Amino acid sequence: MPETASPKETVKAFLSALEALDIEQALTYVASDVVYQNVPLPPARGIAAFEKQMRMMQKYGSGFEVKVHHIAEDGPIVLTERTDVLESGPWRAGFWVCGTFEVRDGRIVLWRDYFDWATVIAASAKGGFRALVSTVSKRLKPQPDRP
Repeated sequence: MPETASPKETVKAFLSALEALDIEQALTYVASDVVYQNVPLPPARGIAAFEKQMRMMQKYGSGFEVKVHHIAEDGPIVLTERTDVLESGPWRAGFWVCGTFEVRDGRIVLWRDYFDWATVIAASAKGGFRALVSTVSKRLKPQPDRP
């Protein structure tokens, strides 16, 4: 990002890198002392802890999508209201998230997400059910005879 990028532009570019599962690129947008937290879980503090969590997402997920509904910037603070969609193979779960980002010197120093755990669990269960139905349907579908 150019040093003249606004905090909102930095956050949007960061989320785009995560959507592409380009962790190397995403890391260029965060500060060495970044704090990342999915409330109420404990925060990951520092670039090493943050990178570890992002690499787990990359390892176990096959897709990540961000649908930003609203984004607001107030000085170094960027607030997002969005739907995040996680994918792992045929499993797919989307849920509503509010995020707070703080950007200092062109880098994200804080990323804190708030969401309703019941919604995440329900979306995960729906995603699991759809994945199961899809897998079973494919296996039960008659295959054409091969010569």
